[in-house]
Amino acid sequence: MMRTWFMTMLVCLLALPAAAQQECIPVHAIDQEHLAFKSGEVLNLVLHYKWGAINSDVGKASISIDSTVVSGVSCYHIKLSARTARFYDVFFKVREGFESWVTCDGLRPVRFTRDTQENTYRATNKYVYRWDTDEPYVEANVYTSSIGAKLLALPVNSCTFDLPALFMVARNADFSRIEKGVPYPMSFLIDDDRFNVRFTLLGDDTRTFKGIGTIPCKKFAIEVVAGELFSGKEDLYMWLSDDGNRIPVWFEAPFKIGNVSGRMERVTGTRYPLKTTE
Repeated sequence: MMRTWFMTMLVCLLALPAAAQQECIPVHAIDQEHLAFKSGEVLNLVLHYKWGAINSDVGKASISIDSTVVSGVSCYHIKLSARTARFYDVFFKVREGFESWVTCDGLRPVRFTRDTQENTYRATNKYVYRWDTDEPYVEANVYTSSIGAKLLALPVNSCTFDLPALFMVARNADFSRIEKGVPYPMSFLIDDDRFNVRFTLLGDDTRTFKGIGTIPCKKFAIEVVAGELFSGKEDLYMWLSDDGNRIPVWFEAPFKIGNVSGRMERVTGTRYPLKTTE
C-alpha cells in the first residue's frame, strides 16, 4: 500500500501540466536561456499525512538540477528523492531515488535511473533512450521485487518522457494554450509500463507559506482511476507558482484511507525571483 502511496505523490509532484502536450507543446524549441529553471535550482518539500487522530509530517522530498555532459552533449541532470522521517521508518521505511539526464537544447531525455526501497519492496530502472533509429525506443533494464528482472525495448516518441524529464518539460508548458476546465491526457514510462492520467486547469488561487509569504498559483486537478487507494470520486490537486518558475508549491491527494499533502519548504537557485504578495 505504501509503495502505491509514495508513487502517487511523485506522480502528483512531477507529472501534472505536461498533459497539455497532447500536441507536444513547443517546449523543445524554447531557448535554454528562457526556460523556467536553471542549473543550481533546489526544491525541498515536506510530506504530510492525515487520517483520524494522525495528523503529522511523515517525510521529505527534494528535486535538484545540475549541468553535466553525456556523450559530448550538454545536459541537465535532475535528481529527485523522497524519504520517510526516521520515526516513521519503524512503520514503513521509504527511500525513493530518481535521476534523469535531458539535453539542454530541447530537453530531450537521454538517460533515466530509479532506485527504490519501500519496506521489503525494491525496484530499479535503467533507461537509455535510442533516438538515432528509424523507430526510437528506450532500452530498459528493469527490476522489481514483484515482476523480477526484465530487459525491454519500449517504444517512444517526441512526447514520451520519464518522470523527472516530464517534470522539466511540464514547467515550460504554455499556460495560454491550456483551456480552463478542459481535461488533458498525458503519459509517461515507469518500470515496464506506461501510466496515464488526465489533468484540468481549475483557475487562479494562492498558497501561504511561513517565512516565504503568499504565492499566486495556478490550481490543477488530476483525475485518478478508482483502484487500491482511490475511490475514483475525488481528484488530486496541484498548485503551481504563477510566475516564470512554475514551481510545484503544494499538492493534495485524498485517498480511501486518509489524505496526503506536500508543501514547499524551501527553494533556492531559481531562474526568476519567486513571486509573492503581502
